Amino acid sequence: MIEENDTLGGTFPFKPHFSTAPGFRMHYVDEGQGSPVLCLHGEPTWGYLYREVIPILSKTNRVIVPDYMGFGKSETPQHLEYTARQHTDNLEILVKELDLHDITLVVHDWGGQIGGALALRQASRIRRIVVMNTMLSMGLPEEEICWTENSKESAWFGWADRAVANGTFEATLMNSGVAIVGLMKLLQGFERANVTEDFFRAYSLPFATPEECNGVIAFPKSIVTGSFKAETGSESQISAVLAKPAMMIEGTKDKVLLAKHFVPVFKKAFQMHRYITWTKQVTFCWKMSLKKSAS
Repeated sequence: MIEENDTLGGTFPFKPHFSTAPGFRMHYVDEGQGSPVLCLHGEPTWGYLYREVIPILSKTNRVIVPDYMGFGKSETPQHLEYTARQHTDNLEILVKELDLHDITLVVHDWGGQIGGALALRQASRIRRIVVMNTMLSMGLPEEEICWTENSKESAWFGWADRAVANGTFEATLMNSGVAIVGLMKLLQGFERANVTEDFFRAYSLPFATPEECNGVIAFPKSIVTGSFKAETGSESQISAVLAKPAMMIEGTKDKVLLAKHFVPVFKKAFQMHRYITWTKQVTFCWKMSLKKSAS
């Protein structure tokens, strides 16, 4: 776990906030005023993922960026199960505690599974949705097909499947504090200049000991073993979510969650009428203009 006042060389200068309502010490950033923008991270990241976005959005909005249990500056409780449902329970408790309404929900990676479940439960609190390199899971039939086909082709899930089978998966990820940045570079790629000492510390410190690696192990293992089950909403719950203004921003070079599987699911669910692919390997899909209702 990262010390609460560690700014990582000034790259994460935001005041730390904590909630104990979920049953552990859950860290979140709370910057700015206005209608809330709730930003959810994935694996193996944490709120640091949004460090360059927070100062921009907080000029006009209240920006809330929580760290899941076992990630970032949040505790890694040993008495809770590291399932998507438990993470959603924790997030829902925080949203209610902060009394958030009129939320712009921004999700990345596993944030899509956690954020999708939150949206089903609390649709009246959500105003609009932004999805980045993931799907907004709601238990639709297309989602299971997407996961199955993606797992067959994804380099990450191919390795994870073999590692679970030969018994090396947990042992490898228990050393995430040392291996995590190398793994991120192998899977996703990023400019070498970005790998500063502060960057390395940001993504290695949360997993300094095997006991702190529960979160980073559980997410991918649940896909490989088939234990992950998306929260399934009722027809009315799903309709309420799909009625929201929505946008997808998809990096088409993602080697973990392949765009060719995830973009069609989003377009079908939200009945996309407009989309564009930039030459910089990014696909944008949107249901309606978000500018009109921007806060």
